[in-house]
Amino acid sequence: MQLLKGVMANFRIALIQLQVSAAKTENLDRATGFVKTAAAQGAKLVVLPECFNSPYGTQYFPEYAEKIPGESTQKLSEIAKECNLYLIGGSIPEEDAGKLYNTCTVFGPDGALLAKHRKIHLFDINVPGKIRFQESETLSPGNSFSVFDTPYCKIGLGICYDIRFAELAQIYAQKGCQLLVYPGAFNLTTGPAHWELLQRGRAVDNQVYVATVSPARDEKASYVAWGHSTVVNPWGEVIAKAGTEESVMYADIDLKKLAEVRQQIPILSQKRSDLYTVQAKTE
Repeated sequence: MQLLKGVMANFRIALIQLQVSAAKTENLDRATGFVKTAAAQGAKLVVLPECFNSPYGTQYFPEYAEKIPGESTQKLSEIAKECNLYLIGGSIPEEDAGKLYNTCTVFGPDGALLAKHRKIHLFDINVPGKIRFQESETLSPGNSFSVFDTPYCKIGLGICYDIRFAELAQIYAQKGCQLLVYPGAFNLTTGPAHWELLQRGRAVDNQVYVATVSPARDEKASYVAWGHSTVVNPWGEVIAKAGTEESVMYADIDLKKLAEVRQQIPILSQKRSDLYTVQAKTE
């Protein structure tokens, strides 16, 4: 692939691994403060974690849910405009027409809403003796793909459990995405087993950058997040990885590196569409 003339080949992203509390206003204030910090460090794209304004749990979603636009997304819009950057607002519990969704909003440097991704695959798992969680007890699934353009590259969105579904990432790659972003809160069972593995798999399979953003770990929470927000390059290398504590982590996305990987190992042009296909059934 050739880089298009006028497209910037490098840009800095910031992942905000926020310590989420039960106080929504405090979560919003601290998140916007970290966005300002990231902007001062040259970040052009900033990402918040899954459920950044609310504790994560089916018992909390109805209490913290908001309309979009609403209090939280208004703050995101304002800070994106103030800092003149692209902001992927992790996710928040959204209420719409009596249903609840786990929803990620994206705002541009002018404060406009660019994308709204409702988590497609709900986190319903049962690992006996370790963890049981059923998002579907309170949440409804989204039914659409979420892609948005920047001056740097096209970006595809998923939330947490969405990363386990390779087909979603493949469709985003078909749509021209070069960076996939998944705000997510894996836990102490699935985190050590699959968090990094899934990111590296999605990156290598599709020769894209993959970024994941977790809340910071809170051992006292009812759901303990794994942490370790990560960025993986198209060669499958981890180029940035946070610990478990609250932090802002930076990575430089190099689209020339992506072009080189695709040229060296041209799997995207070698797929056997006469034998198999992964196809989107909706836009």
